[in-house]
Parts: sequence; C-alpha cells; structure tokens
Amino acid sequence: MRYETLLETDDLVAVSKPSGLLTLPDRHDQALDSLRGLLAQRYGEILTVHRIDRDTSGLLVFARHLEAQRALTRQFEERSVEKTYLGLAVGRIAEEALTIDQPIGEHPHIKGKMTVTRHGRHALTHVRTLERLGRFSWLEIRIETGRTHQIRVHLAHSGHPIACDPVYGSADNILLSSIKRNYKPSGGDGEERPLLGRLGLHAWRLSLTDPKGNPLQLEAPPPRDLDACLRQLRRWSKG
Repeated sequence: MRYETLLETDDLVAVSKPSGLLTLPDRHDQALDSLRGLLAQRYGEILTVHRIDRDTSGLLVFARHLEAQRALTRQFEERSVEKTYLGLAVGRIAEEALTIDQPIGEHPHIKGKMTVTRHGRHALTHVRTLERLGRFSWLEIRIETGRTHQIRVHLAHSGHPIACDPVYGSADNILLSSIKRNYKPSGGDGEERPLLGRLGLHAWRLSLTDPKGNPLQLEAPPPRDLDACLRQLRRWSKG
C-alpha cells in the first residue's frame, strides 16, 4: 500500500496513510506491513507520536529522533493538538452541530471492541454536519480526547455509525445501485463494484507546534475513493 508524504523536516515526517494499512506492526505482522515499517525503510530511525485505526485513512506524524518525539507526544498528552476528521455517517443527522460527551471503555464481552460505559474514561467529540446526502451525513469531527475507536463508538452510540463499519455499524458497502434510481449495470460479469467498501473515516487536519516551537498546520485531503463516493452521493441523493 502506498502512502503520501505531506511534510518532511529534520524533526518529523507527516504522511497520509491509506485505509487498510496498520500504523504500527502488531505481533502477527511483519514490520513492512505497517506504515512505521515502511517509513523506517526509507528514513532509518522513525518514532511513533500517535496512531489511527487500520481502516481509517489520513494524516499521521512520526518523529525522526527522540527529542522530537518527546516534544510532539507531550502535546498529544496535554491535549493541545487540534485533531479534525471527516466522516461519512449513516442516517440524516438533524443537528447542525452536536457534542458527544460519553465515557468509553472496553466492551465487557467482545475482545477488541469499545463501548460507552459509565466505568470508562472521559471522551469528548464535537460533530458538525457539512452535508446531508440522502441516507448519509458528511461530517467534520473534532476530538478533544484520543480514546480507542472514539469517533466510531460515539457516532454509533448517537445512532449514526460511520459508513462501512463492521464493528460498530454495518459492513455493507455503498453501492451506486442503492442510491441511483433505475440503476442498470454496465455489463461484465454482473458484480457491482462498490462506491465505498471501507470505513468512511479520514484523519483530515492537525494543528500543533513543531519541535522548534513553530506553529504547524497539516492537512491530508480525502483520498480518491472517498472523494468519488461523495461525488456520486451528491449527484444522486436528493434532499
């Protein structure tokens, strides 16, 4: 899987990760099956600052030496980094803006899944509705905390899970035949290629300070698959 380099300095590397690629290797995967492994092959020493889910696309920052890692991770720990995502959620969200303030913890019965629970850790998510596209809503999402699967859990809890999320919503792909009236297949073997067949969540922007103290505004534009899906939703979804 190919990543896109957005910024490279002596202190850090900012990249846009494709959906499906691990941020870090796990115990079952080889190093080169993760973004950090690929970057280490190119840059040598690469140190983790933060991470996003495997199936989430978008912006990540890695440090190139220990001092830079300490300076950057401190900002995430102190919650001084502004983290903004874009997401395609199922359902028409009536509110123009809402804040979800619900604690998140491990699911009591399903390993690897998180849930809203009064015994969980504080989690705060701000949501702004950008567009209503038929039975979907295109959202700008800002998180003040960084709990595991926070956006996915909070939106599912609100009744509007992220599209194509098999863990917290539905694994169903978004198909042109499901949004276009009088859809007719274009031929071939009859198997329809999905408009979107992966988690509809993208890490879009980060506002932070670089290790030398300079303000840094980073942005990763939505990838082609998500952008193409939005174009079709805008074209065929009414109201």
